[in-house]
Amino acid sequence: MRLRHDSSQSSQDRAAPAEYGLDQRQVAEFLAGTLDADGEAALAHQVARLLPFHWTWPNRLAETMSQITDQLGDQRELMAWLDRHPGLPRLVARLYVFMGLLDRYSAVPAVVTAMREYRERTPYPPGLQPYLVPATDDDTLASIAFKVEKLLAEERPQEAVELALATAAWLQQIAPRARELTPEVGDLDELMGQARQDIRAAAADI
Repeated sequence: MRLRHDSSQSSQDRAAPAEYGLDQRQVAEFLAGTLDADGEAALAHQVARLLPFHWTWPNRLAETMSQITDQLGDQRELMAWLDRHPGLPRLVARLYVFMGLLDRYSAVPAVVTAMREYRERTPYPPGLQPYLVPATDDDTLASIAFKVEKLLAEERPQEAVELALATAAWLQQIAPRARELTPEVGDLDELMGQARQDIRAAAADI
């Protein structure tokens, strides 16, 4: 798991609102291993709000976020830590895991072919018309991931959830054809089913 880096779309103009930030006392106690449970929950919420702006973190904030990540181990452990805190932190963690899956499959030829064939019959899968351009290519799923992250940055988590769930449902539909083209894509259906379940459960706490 890693934060997204999508060179095809720019987020350089997406800066975190001035009121977003990290409580430096909580950060210091967290790094020292002395932060209590309430403080850790508050810090997790701050981190979750800031993640969608990772493209534009100033150097000092990027360094602090790096220290928090290093304290936990790596970015995968950062997501696991957020997932342990109900509400926005858990939802953000699960959406980032989902975005990682979209990036992973975005340029897989069998998946792109299966999506393209589906769209020849149904140009816009349910729930995706506002988010898809007519062409289907290696960037289609990565572009959806970018839009999920953008919705989080705009404090529209419910719309981010709806987009993620609609995308996962579409990928479940095309998974059998993708597997037919390339057997190595075999776990796509199961991964998307689990993602839908996880995201729905997290969204219920928002």
